[in-house]
Parts: sequence; structure tokens; C-alpha cells
Amino acid sequence: MSQFQIWVLAFGALACLLVSTAVADDVVVLTEDSFEKEVGQDRGALVEFYAPWCGHCKKLAPEYEKLGSNFKKAKSVLIGKVDCDEHKSLCSKYGVTGYPTIQWFPKGSLEPKNYEGPRNTESLVEFVNSEGGTNVKIASIPSSVVELTDENFDEVVLDETKDVLVEFYAPWCGHCKSLAPTYEKVAAAFKLEENVVIANLDADKHRDLAEKYDVSGFPTLKFFPKTKKAGEDYEGDRDLDDFVNFINEKCGTNRDGNGQLLAKAGIIPTLDALVKEFVAASDNEKKAVYSKIEEEIEKLTDSSARNGKIYLKIAKNCLEKGTSYAKKEIERLQRLLEKSISSAKADEFTLKKNILSLFA
Repeated sequence: MSQFQIWVLAFGALACLLVSTAVADDVVVLTEDSFEKEVGQDRGALVEFYAPWCGHCKKLAPEYEKLGSNFKKAKSVLIGKVDCDEHKSLCSKYGVTGYPTIQWFPKGSLEPKNYEGPRNTESLVEFVNSEGGTNVKIASIPSSVVELTDENFDEVVLDETKDVLVEFYAPWCGHCKSLAPTYEKVAAAFKLEENVVIANLDADKHRDLAEKYDVSGFPTLKFFPKTKKAGEDYEGDRDLDDFVNFINEKCGTNRDGNGQLLAKAGIIPTLDALVKEFVAASDNEKKAVYSKIEEEIEKLTDSSARNGKIYLKIAKNCLEKGTSYAKKEIERLQRLLEKSISSAKADEFTLKKNILSLFA
């Protein structure tokens, strides 16, 4: 055997070793080939059977990822998932008829037990601990709620570049304790909005501030928009969707309760007519309409100006790559959005996808 052949074999062996020992994601992706190599072996397994297009699956995804993160060091438990669009026969084998379906496979068994509990990290952790004999504690996650004090109140709340929602609470207040998890979700949903702040103030500790803003009961919620720093009472209901709808209406944001951008995010209504004209124009006419779009975008400010640049780039690509560009790019972005990506990247791709839909 030549020296070259020996080197090739050695390299191939090394490549295989690297692949087999590569650090896995916190949630193990299972396939028809790997399922029985991972599940039913020397550890229990919780498996989510999902479909990429399923809305409930997307809603579960961040909770399930947190579950995987919490159990990544537990050697006796595997947290996995199966794409049922890609592995239909595997999902049929285990009686999956709806998405997401979550099943527990005991150690050494391929006979599953359906998980019927709430689909949040806390409940899933409790279930896996019970079934797997583990004692995993949920890792604490930094709060997205800004904690106000006498020292930072004016700097945060009276900042005329920010819209600020403030909860005045007391640590002993039962209603405040009940509101806390929902309020945390509101803050998490808007954490990527640089001009929106979800904050709270311990009114028991900072009584002078509470009195200054006429706080007489707990929790009291006040909204301080950019243009009215005297504050106004929040009178809405206190469910997540109610808070989210209020923030979207008052702040011009477009998010759902999971923090994901809605379909109208990034859309600039003043450009609607020009985009329609551009799409309908012949190849020779498109350049003239492109110039009109460019002129209109130069008048925009703030976030509209940033989104306007996306419009312009898409229009330019349509000119250079043809009318099929928008549709192909939407399909590409959708594939990326179905992968595990950061929230910031998901925002970037969703904004572009929303605007592309106008050109498709």
C-alpha cells in the first residue's frame, strides 16, 4: 500500500471519528436510521414527534429546547425529536396522528408512554425526573424585566426614546405574585425591541416614587410613552395576549406572545402602491419604478428607513435575477427559519420574508 493510500485511510478514519464524537445539540435529532440506536438502549428517552409547519410545534420549540439544555448533563436521559415530515414511517410506527406528540421511552424499552401534561419546561422537567429517576433542577434564566430603583428610575422611565411599561408591586402582594410569570413573558416577548422597556418597581421599598405616581394598590401598571412621560394607567386585562396587543398598538411593534414577528412586521404602507406598480411593470419599466421606490425610501426615518433598505435590496435583486427571485428567496428563508437559530436571526429572516411576500 502506498504512503498516499495509507494517508487517505487514516484521514477517513479520523473524519468518521470526528463525526461520531461531534458535540450533539441539547435536543438530539433522531432519524429512521438512528432511532433504535439511541432510544430503548441504556437510558430513558423523551421524544417529540413534530412537523416543521406545525404552529403548536413552533410554540413548543423554545420550551423543549430549554428542556434539552437542562438535561444535557444527565447521562441517564435523552431528550430527542423526530421530524415526521421527513420520517413518516417512523412516526406511524409509534402511532403519531397529531403534532406535537411527546412520548417517554423507558430505559431498554421501545414501548412508549404518551406525555399528556402541560407543554412548558417546568412540567416537562418534572415528568422526566419522575420517569427517569433524575433530580434535574431548572437552570435559572436572567429576567427580561428591568428592575427599577430610585437611582435608575428617571434614566429608564423618562427616556424620551423609549416606551416603558412599569409594574408597581409589593413583594407580599398575592396578585403581584400571580402576575409575575405573565409579566416575565411580556418582557421576554419584547426583549429585542430596543425602544420598548418592560420594567417593575418594588413600591414597598421605594415608597416615595410610588406616592409620586399615585400608586395606592398593587399591582399598579402605568405606561410611559415616548411623548407622555407623566404616565397613564394601564386599564387592560392581565393576560399575556392583552399585554402584547397593548404594546403592539401603543408602540407600533408587531410581535406575538412568543416574541415572534407577525406577518405585517417590516411592512411600510406608504410603499404598497409603488411595490404593486413595480411587480406589474414590464422589465423595461421596472427601472423607472425602482427609482421612485428609492426616492420614497430616502424620506423615511428610524426603523422605517432600515426596513426601506430591505425593500430596495429586494427590488434590485428582482431587477438583476428576474421575477422568480422573490419566491425562491422566501422558500430559502423558510427553510432557515425551521432550523434552530437565534432570536435575532429569526427576526432578520422574518422581516425579509414579510417584505419579499409583497414582491412574490
